[in-house]
Amino acid sequence: MKFREVYCTNCKKTLGRYNMEFYDEDKISEVLKTSHSMHVRNGHQVNIRFVNG
Repeated sequence: MKFREVYCTNCKKTLGRYNMEFYDEDKISEVLKTSHSMHVRNGHQVNIRFVNG
């Protein structure tokens, strides 16, 4: 199964893993705006990377 992983390089931790079957690019961007917005506001570098699970 393939996942998209939201990773913060400043904190060096995974913020979330999302199944690519259910979460497309638009849904991931909405998740970043709602759930992980504090990391972005604090100036952290947040990356989306692909992971095979």
